Amino acid sequence: MQAIKMPFKTLIPLFILVMSNFSSMAYWQQRADYQMDIQLDVKTHRYGGKSRITYTNNSPDILDKVFFHLYNNAFQPGSQMDIRSRTIADPDSRVGTRISQLGEAEQGWIHVKSLKLNGRDCSLEEVETILEVTLPESIKPGAKVVFEMEWEAQSPIQIRRSGRSNKEGVAYSMSQWYPKLCEYDMEGWHSNPYVGREFHGVWGNFLVNITLDSRYVVGAGGVLLNSEEIGYGYQKAGTKMKVPAGSTLTWKWKAENVHDFMWAADPDYLHDIYNVKPGLDLHFLYQNDSTILENWKALQPKVAEAIRYLSEHFGDYPYPVYSVIQGGDGGMEYPMGTLITGKRSFGSLLGVTVHELAHMWYHGMLATNEALYEWMDEGFCSYASSECMNAIAGNQDPRPHTDAYDSYLEIAGTEEEEALSTHADHYNTNRAYGIAAYSKGEVLLDQLGYVIGRKNLKKGLLNYFEEWKFRHPDSRDFKRVMEKTSGLELDWYFEYFEYSTKTIDYAVRSLSGNGSGSQIVLERAGLMPMPVEVRVELRSGAVYDYYIPLELMRGAKPVDERENTVFQQQDWPWTHPYYALEVAHTIEDILSVTIDPEGGTADVNPDNNSVEPGDVEGIYFFPE
Repeated sequence: MQAIKMPFKTLIPLFILVMSNFSSMAYWQQRADYQMDIQLDVKTHRYGGKSRITYTNNSPDILDKVFFHLYNNAFQPGSQMDIRSRTIADPDSRVGTRISQLGEAEQGWIHVKSLKLNGRDCSLEEVETILEVTLPESIKPGAKVVFEMEWEAQSPIQIRRSGRSNKEGVAYSMSQWYPKLCEYDMEGWHSNPYVGREFHGVWGNFLVNITLDSRYVVGAGGVLLNSEEIGYGYQKAGTKMKVPAGSTLTWKWKAENVHDFMWAADPDYLHDIYNVKPGLDLHFLYQNDSTILENWKALQPKVAEAIRYLSEHFGDYPYPVYSVIQGGDGGMEYPMGTLITGKRSFGSLLGVTVHELAHMWYHGMLATNEALYEWMDEGFCSYASSECMNAIAGNQDPRPHTDAYDSYLEIAGTEEEEALSTHADHYNTNRAYGIAAYSKGEVLLDQLGYVIGRKNLKKGLLNYFEEWKFRHPDSRDFKRVMEKTSGLELDWYFEYFEYSTKTIDYAVRSLSGNGSGSQIVLERAGLMPMPVEVRVELRSGAVYDYYIPLELMRGAKPVDERENTVFQQQDWPWTHPYYALEVAHTIEDILSVTIDPEGGTADVNPDNNSVEPGDVEGIYFFPE
């Protein structure tokens, strides 16, 4: 066969095309479409279910087993959640020893009675909160199969997120309530036992029919298909629907392109609908309690304002509904809805609602595996909600993330701190988890704006949403988007801040005159390198800003975002602990020198960041 010779210039675009196609083909995700029929007995708090799950194996692998989550089984004495709560140094006060004290009628459980794959029986082994399933036939790559399941369950006394009779008297908070397929992705199966932390789910559609006592009003993270039959949406404050005693109603729900389904029910729920724009309604379900009515009414226009703000700055909200439902044990996010406790001050009610709403982006649509990248969920959500609250509450604080920095700095560099790469279930303490996931995660994102520029960060967050919505991004995917947006290399930033507990500490070490100018010696006293900003204030009142990129970045952030003129300097190699900054100001003219004057970094020792007025001329030190 004669070889075909092609010019090198022709091969380059072909190579790029092949690699681009390879890159797009490399990512895959599974799909699970649920059809469920549920019947709840409000006297026994037990419910039976039939599930039909159409599962598509989009992986390149042959599957001989699958796994299901059975979350309710955690609420039994001796469970892993119970033991973990009673042995960890700082137990969650909502759990404590409560599970160990549950009686049989108060416990939670889910038991699968039968499971068939394409009509053939599967072999089942229940291992507390995980059902291990050996298949009668393999699921080939690209195959679409049908699981048919019958199961029964008991809703536990509400302890953590899910259950009945919560502390505010809400009857049912039905989250993590059904046998849910575990996710299989490029890292394999994620069949983590439920010990109280985060979640990971398979994308798909849900059709859920819920039958229960007709006195109960149901809210859910989805669209109600039979609202006219139910009368849903017509219930006014202080009124109740007239229904025959002992009758039942079936509520038919649909949720498309989601990875979970939550619902709640209570006989005293009031229901308000607030239209945000054509095609988007907010639903508010809360108890008919005179002490909370005013706050829940005032909440509605502010949530509409919040969803508009978040759509503008983080990506357009694509679903037709969002439901804010009183229930649960605090605040917890689910696709198209949230459960929140409702007896709060207005500020608290708004704050927790905005936080859970922001989870629609960082959990609902950017469905990162929260167990492995909890900071990409809670931290990014905290960043977004801080930005949103700052805007809609009218604060206009130029530094809305200060609380996150303060929280992170409480633990940074101590033995208690653990790396962000720690699995959510395996932190040594709840405090270490909370500060890492929420505070350090928020700091990571805000501080990234210092590294690449605030405009690049905002643009990058929108690019991230557009590229990865309805998928399962991880930190590498996020890093790549930010690199493409900024043109900078960011390996070093995530390697240090995600995978280590090394801290940032820069110091002004000396200031000396050198004829017509001065030399400022800076030190990297901490182990994590960063680009550095230095502000020189003169006795005349003039201000000069100097920007020193980190060589590892292979570039520099835009310097035209600041009010003051910024003078970009030669890169600082990370291996060099000292840097000599030459400035064209005599030492007599200098009033002060400050590193990171706007507080853009989580510097663990800000006391050495500046030279105070009056002390400038007394510092003469140059390290060998």
